[in-house]
Amino acid sequence: MSSKRAITRQSLPDVIAGDIRERILNGDLAEGFIIRQEALAEEYDVSRMPVREALKRLDAEGLVQLTNNQGATVTKHSLAEIGEIFDLRILIEVDLFRRAITLANPDDFAACEKILEAMETSYDADDVGKWGALNYQYHSALYSAANRGLTNDLLQRINLQSDRYVRMHLSVMKQRDPARQEHRDLLDLARKGRIEEACAMLTHHILRTKENLLKLMTAKRADETS
Repeated sequence: MSSKRAITRQSLPDVIAGDIRERILNGDLAEGFIIRQEALAEEYDVSRMPVREALKRLDAEGLVQLTNNQGATVTKHSLAEIGEIFDLRILIEVDLFRRAITLANPDDFAACEKILEAMETSYDADDVGKWGALNYQYHSALYSAANRGLTNDLLQRINLQSDRYVRMHLSVMKQRDPARQEHRDLLDLARKGRIEEACAMLTHHILRTKENLLKLMTAKRADETS
């Protein structure tokens, strides 16, 4: 965290929070990493005030935990908490998907198709930075016809916690091909109105990610303590 990072001068806390958020989601700032306000202020070439405000916003999102007036620690979820994140996704997303399929129109499916094509392009380009955002956009588009604003707000917060693990799943575990096919299958089943099959596929899609990630994180943390 020693090199300077150029940012715009407009809405400094938003810009800084956005950059730190992306660094956490991409794994540049690993779980448990101690973030010092003074170091960040120097890195972004700003005073401590916008840095402090940015960290408060990330704390509210659950991505960091404020430790004291000097900084924060990148949130480290327990294995049980990681599993719970994906269990919550299944509960919420399957319900949204079921509702959306019965209400979706050709324009809704076209929007999903457009995002899916962008996601497949990012896979081919090995563009890790876009995977998480596009994955969230795609799933959101699949459920948008359900028109459940409060549920979507809750899901957005949960997905913010799962995003970094999804990116890890796709990059470290080389799961792009299965993810690509499953995303395509979800859209195809929804278009055909095959609700039960589509919901079963979505459950499998999220559950597979959860199981693979728990294996990865168990091994990773065992290495860290050995």
